[in-house]
Amino acid sequence: MLLFFILILIFYFKPIGRLFYPFPYQKNISYYAQKNDLNPYLLAAVIKTESNFNPRAISAKGARGLMQIMPKTGRWVALQTGQIEFKVEQLDEPEINICLGSWYLAELKREFYGNTILALAAYNGGRENVSRWLQQKQWVGELTKLDSLPFPETRQFIRKVLWNYKVYRYLYG
Repeated sequence: MLLFFILILIFYFKPIGRLFYPFPYQKNISYYAQKNDLNPYLLAAVIKTESNFNPRAISAKGARGLMQIMPKTGRWVALQTGQIEFKVEQLDEPEINICLGSWYLAELKREFYGNTILALAAYNGGRENVSRWLQQKQWVGELTKLDSLPFPETRQFIRKVLWNYKVYRYLYG
């Protein structure tokens, strides 16, 4: 019952909702979303899901920063975007993390034919895994078939991002 009351407060009183769903780094998120042809609310939702906007977040697997970028991925993206002098510690810097993470998410979206669900699955579960799941018909890449996705963590990630996306779009759109 308490959760229901909180949800009503969030959705009917935007200022209260914004306390639970802040939008720090909005300027950087909007800039890099536009630069990479992404929805800024989707980008904010990924950040909320990955790090809850904590620029110093480090996962158990070593992913870093706002968008929880693995160091190997950060190096690869930095090379792709012409940032030759990349250091892993830069993943803790909000603007650099958003720059690299948004480029990577956009690249995944291009790779998977503009399909946001597949791009989110690849962002969390790995592009090779998503390609394999599709080839082996373990998952068809549709939201309605999300329960057949082999990685529970990736299923939850997609659900959380989509929920957070709806909330950000409502509160700030």
